[in-house]
Amino acid sequence: MRKLQLEEVKPDAGSSFKILNPHLSDTFLWHLHPEYEIVYVEAAGGTRHVGDHISKYEGSDLVFIGPNIPHLNFDYGVRTHCEQIVVQMKENFLGEHFFNNPEIAAIKQLFKRACYGLSFTGDTKLKVAAVLKELQGLNRFDQLISLLQIFQVLATTHDVVVLNDTPAANKTFEKHQKRMNYIYKYIEDNYSANPDVNQLAQQVHLTTAAFCRYFKRQTKLTFTDFVNQYRISEAKNLLLQDKTITETCYATGFEQLSYFNKTFKKLTGENPSAFKKRNFE
Repeated sequence: MRKLQLEEVKPDAGSSFKILNPHLSDTFLWHLHPEYEIVYVEAAGGTRHVGDHISKYEGSDLVFIGPNIPHLNFDYGVRTHCEQIVVQMKENFLGEHFFNNPEIAAIKQLFKRACYGLSFTGDTKLKVAAVLKELQGLNRFDQLISLLQIFQVLATTHDVVVLNDTPAANKTFEKHQKRMNYIYKYIEDNYSANPDVNQLAQQVHLTTAAFCRYFKRQTKLTFTDFVNQYRISEAKNLLLQDKTITETCYATGFEQLSYFNKTFKKLTGENPSAFKKRNFE
């Protein structure tokens, strides 16, 4: 079973928080840490998996994740250009009594809500992204001031989506994480062959019908659609390695070239030959 990894976060030298630009597109990093985390990512599209929530983002994504919420790296499987800015901090990074100040009341509530995972959209995402992009060029004091301004914007906006119905400490929540972790690993190991939904359902102790309902509820996709998305993500990687379309088709588990071409175009908006030509021009 794929293990949930505990990430150790150490603040930058001379700072109470950490700023980084990870590039992990080839790494399946299903992890958690006791720190809060802001993630901003720019990419053609990718997977947003925070706690129980799984969905797709397009163009860019901005999330605020509370402590010990399992999440997948936002660039996993992204084979096109991708930029990330991540800011990590402990709950008391500004001192034990900081959140008792009345001026910080809205930010205090933001940090409480972060235990569900929060996604930000619209003008808020654009405004915060612009500040995050300037953050690493500032001195430590101005970084801190900018970070507080970011928190105030996030705390007072209506451009926010709560990603999970229950906080990470919920026991049922933990059970879902273990089950989804196992499902991810099964698909990763079997996508190029013929993933058997009946076998997988049995392995996670559900009937096939119950598993299909559970999987659709968790991912908003049918099992077949999810596997096809995974296969096409891997197909992009192989095409970028200059594999032929026929080689890629069969290497990713498709049995018919026509179905591979149809599925590729449905999920990416272009056929495999156009994708390959565009990336090798």
